[in-house]
Amino acid sequence: MNETSKDQDKEAGENQTVISLEGVSFGYSPEHPILQNITLTIPQGQWVCLVGPNGCGKSTLVKLLNALLPKSAGEIVVCGQKLEEETIGYIRQSIGMVFQNPDNQFIGATVEEDILFGLEGLCLSHAEMESRLHSYTQRLGIDHLLAKHPGELSGGQKQRVAIASILAMEPGIVIFDEASSMLDEGSRDELMGILHDMRAEGKYTILMITHDADEILATDRVLALQGGGLVADVTPAELFLNAELLERCHLQEPYAWGLAHELQKRGIQIDVPASEKELIDTLWP
Repeated sequence: MNETSKDQDKEAGENQTVISLEGVSFGYSPEHPILQNITLTIPQGQWVCLVGPNGCGKSTLVKLLNALLPKSAGEIVVCGQKLEEETIGYIRQSIGMVFQNPDNQFIGATVEEDILFGLEGLCLSHAEMESRLHSYTQRLGIDHLLAKHPGELSGGQKQRVAIASILAMEPGIVIFDEASSMLDEGSRDELMGILHDMRAEGKYTILMITHDADEILATDRVLALQGGGLVADVTPAELFLNAELLERCHLQEPYAWGLAHELQKRGIQIDVPASEKELIDTLWP
């Protein structure tokens, strides 16, 4: 296959819709809806961030995608399959979820047992399970931890194990539900490095729930929820340039942006950086 054909195939894959919601609503009672009339599409390979104040329905929305919660109204299509009783199994295999507390995802007595547990549910051959186990643990730098009990691991190591367990099952869609909120700065940087690598591969569609401005800035697209409705569908730059939207979402602009703007007010000409590291590199090359 020539390079032109490869580029065309990649572009076609990126344009393919993998998540579609049409008029989706959810509530434990009709009088108190949590989500109302959500309509959106997400193409393959995109890194999407869900933002909004606490209680706006972010976690509820991602749980609707693989029927962890039942929708009250509307239509959900994932990887070309309409979400119905007979398609739940297929859709759940297509979506991996990494939660806030990795301890809640551990099942095995060792790292190896934990990762293999998920693979056993896919009815894979022993050789395939062993291949995926070693491939993904090496990729995430945790192959030396296979015999460890999860309780012996640091927060960052636990989150890497949780991610390896999900990626080993090879879903096309991976959801991170505030997965960095319990990590220290170093472990958070490691997680973002993993996400950047996943984005670069192009085969994963990533949904991330976070309140962290620098994490939001790294994504391709921001979906803002408020009061159970979708109030904005913007780029990260558009979000952080909209003071009213930031206030509605209970967010602040990235530190690097705020400092750059203050320098500009004082007559120092500097482009708004994409990250704190970029700002440092600009000021002290």
